[in-house]
Amino acid sequence: MDLSGYTLATLHQDSEFVLCRGRGTASPTPDPPSVLVTMPASEHPAADRVRMLEHELAFQAELDSTWAVRPLVLSHYQGRPALILEDQLGEPLARLMDEHAAMELGLFLRLAVGLAGALGEVHRRGIIHKDIKPVHILVDPATGQTWLTGFGIASRLPRERQTPDPPEMIAGTLAYMAPEQTGRMNRSIDGRSDLYSLGVTLYQMLTGSLPFTAVEPIEWVHCHIAREPIAPDERVANVPVPVSAIIKKLLAKTAEDRYQTAASLERDLRRCLAQWHAERRIDDFPLGEHDIPDRLLIPEKLYGRARDVETLLAAFDRVVHSGAPELVLVSGYSGIGKSSVVHELHKVLVPPRALFAAGKFDQYKRDIPYSTLAQALQRLIRPFLTKSDDELGRWRHALLEAVGPNGQLMVDLVPDLKVIVGDQPVVPELPPQDAQRRFQLLFRRFLGVFARPEHPLALFLDDLQWLDVATLDLLQDLMVQGDVRHLLLIGAYRDNEVTAAHPLMRRLEAIRGTGAPVQEISLAPLGRDDVGAPT
Repeated sequence: MDLSGYTLATLHQDSEFVLCRGRGTASPTPDPPSVLVTMPASEHPAADRVRMLEHELAFQAELDSTWAVRPLVLSHYQGRPALILEDQLGEPLARLMDEHAAMELGLFLRLAVGLAGALGEVHRRGIIHKDIKPVHILVDPATGQTWLTGFGIASRLPRERQTPDPPEMIAGTLAYMAPEQTGRMNRSIDGRSDLYSLGVTLYQMLTGSLPFTAVEPIEWVHCHIAREPIAPDERVANVPVPVSAIIKKLLAKTAEDRYQTAASLERDLRRCLAQWHAERRIDDFPLGEHDIPDRLLIPEKLYGRARDVETLLAAFDRVVHSGAPELVLVSGYSGIGKSSVVHELHKVLVPPRALFAAGKFDQYKRDIPYSTLAQALQRLIRPFLTKSDDELGRWRHALLEAVGPNGQLMVDLVPDLKVIVGDQPVVPELPPQDAQRRFQLLFRRFLGVFARPEHPLALFLDDLQWLDVATLDLLQDLMVQGDVRHLLLIGAYRDNEVTAAHPLMRRLEAIRGTGAPVQEISLAPLGRDDVGAPT
């Protein structure tokens, strides 16, 4: 589709995309045809921005013009890729909100009902939007009609897991992001994540402000997973208590406590709208009376592991406040939930800006020294490759100071490190024992760059029953020397595969003999009460 015959007027622009309305200039009619156009804001867009436009176009057949802005074709405009969409002549909700500091209740309820209905249609087609926010909503204030757009990161999976990447790297918009979307909740993303984002949007419509304020990305993450918002009826006078309660329910930290379907939300909002029109008041009523999930979603909260999780979190808290390194061992049969317990740690890593690295031993790679540590360290430093030149320069300085003339040994272990520290001098050969001591000292100094008071480090090594001898020596040295502060070392192993004669058990006794703190968490099968616990 050629856009040269259209005049484009900007409706909204942010750092990522610009939304325009294009009107045909060659049409003889007084009301020329119009289209919407979404383009990257940059004249030289990154590849991921173009992929988002292509991804949105792929949903064309699944979206309906009554509740979504349907993409038509991917074209170009003045050298930039441009996604052309149908135009239902709606107004961007973000612009309408700019005109209303706090939206009048009747208008709010009309639009909220429309939004719940539109999101319900998205979910009925098996789509998770993952980026609900005012910029991605067009509305007709007179009728309450709403249309959703911005399907650039939408998913057709009923459920997906977000890895705990640095906040700057997570797809979506942090101010509107559900807690589980941050990757710090040990929970999957599903349709209820969209309901949280809709809750943030409704809060902003009704009060004129977001439920949280933050400056840095990690602050947004902390707000969503740990802070409770001020209730809308406490922030703005004359907001009916039931409307405030609906929004608070949408903003619940765990998905099980939110509305389970958009249809149930729409039903409660319609009840509020009907009574407001009829009586200019809204009485209390039980929310979500018929809120039955439209698909089977097995709850992901951990059952019967509260004490084990508390033990792990207490160890991390001691590391944060005292700085003394600790070793925590989590044992149990295969599949009993060792990794799930460890990943509960992600929730408390955010306030101290702690770093997390994980590696998993492989029974077929026991003859490759340090392979699992290399895997963990590779994951640890990869996010730093995307940082600004100034910030990367600070890390480069600290790493070069730590590794000294032996940097090539760490580059050999973690190849991505070369991008940060550059070419390193050749390291002289030493006799085996001297070479081992040199590497152990180098490893401690390297790890000490990441394990610091301003950002403690949690290092998780899974399946220790298959660890190699060289790594075992290194871990013993790390705990016995104790000069790496603010480090929590976590190991998980299958206790049915580790006998008293296993090298791991003998080394643990040696570590304990030095007085180094070692915590043990043994996971037993769930009890009858745990299995029968309510969801």
